[in-house]
Amino acid sequence: MWSFFWTFLKAFVVGGLLCAIGELLILKTRLTSARILVGYVTAGAILGAVGVWQPLADWAGAGATVPLLGFGNTLAQGALRAVKNRGILGAFTGGVEATAAGITAAIFFGYLMAILFKPKMKAE
Repeated sequence: MWSFFWTFLKAFVVGGLLCAIGELLILKTRLTSARILVGYVTAGAILGAVGVWQPLADWAGAGATVPLLGFGNTLAQGALRAVKNRGILGAFTGGVEATAAGITAAIFFGYLMAILFKPKMKAE
């Protein structure tokens, strides 16, 4: 029981901390949300390259793997695996293959929510 609770607590704290850092960057800097997004994806790839990513993902679970850091790490690892198997062409195809299921799910569920609910433009 406590192990189950601890798993969720770690994921919540790490995921929440990543979101809080993003929010602070939006509020305290002139960075746009798109630049922060690219920064998180790049940071995930870099953390994986220096060996920090896997211990964090093993400890925090979904709190680390679901946000954009996890996406960046998956892109980079997929590209590296494909380069080993197919050569330089794998650098262009491996990341897409590694993340295809997640991208497909995001598109599918986004479309499903747009059908079920009535999306509106943000009023400014």
